[in-house]
Amino acid sequence: MRILCVDDEKLALQMLEQAIKNAKPDAEVLAFKYQDELIAEAEENGCDIAFLDIHMRGMNGVEVAKQLKRINPKMNIIFVTGFSDYTGDAMRLHASGYIMKPVTQARIEEELADLRFPIEPKSGALLRVQCFGNFDVFTPDGKPLRFERSKSKEVFAYLVHRHGSSCTKREIAAVLFEDMPYDAKQQIYVQKIMSSLVKSLKAVGADQVLEKSYNNVSVNTSMIDCDYYRFEELDGGAVNAFQNEYMSQYYWAEFF
Repeated sequence: MRILCVDDEKLALQMLEQAIKNAKPDAEVLAFKYQDELIAEAEENGCDIAFLDIHMRGMNGVEVAKQLKRINPKMNIIFVTGFSDYTGDAMRLHASGYIMKPVTQARIEEELADLRFPIEPKSGALLRVQCFGNFDVFTPDGKPLRFERSKSKEVFAYLVHRHGSSCTKREIAAVLFEDMPYDAKQQIYVQKIMSSLVKSLKAVGADQVLEKSYNNVSVNTSMIDCDYYRFEELDGGAVNAFQNEYMSQYYWAEFF
């Protein structure tokens, strides 16, 4: 979880930062005195929650929130203020909450427990898929999924990469074997690879992740928790995890 906070008063910022760290010791907490620095950090590395002082010199907290919402509409915004009449524009931004100064650990904990956009693992996911770095697949309890064939794993990687779009066995063959002719021998081999993939998924109760129709196959994206998909949704943790490496073991993924 990445949490950013901003206040142009040094002592108030120190108190806010320490209260957040006390309330959520396992989170990555970054504090900023200047609004543009916080916005740049959120844009470059993502953010799950932003604590914003409303009344600041220059760009106020509401204006900062508007820019953050353009970066990530699902970012949790929590306003911090010394005034009770903070409503109006702040409310129209659908903030997650607000805290009156002086900030305390207890109030931070209350707001983190009732976020507008809860930060939690994807419910109902049958698999956790890692695309950043090397491609790997895990069961919900963190155990690596065993693929009997390396090509079966590559097929699954390609289907995840297509983000739910279906493809034919001929298209899969073109990815796996590049310019080799799609003859009867290769068709049989691709079928064996697909059967092996289904067997691996079925062994962990995740065969429903694949959606098959006549000569077409795709992944059901609602059944996997994938860092690549979270990245596209501007999830703070996924954005921060991306280090310019995507499915590193597969040549066709270089163009991501």
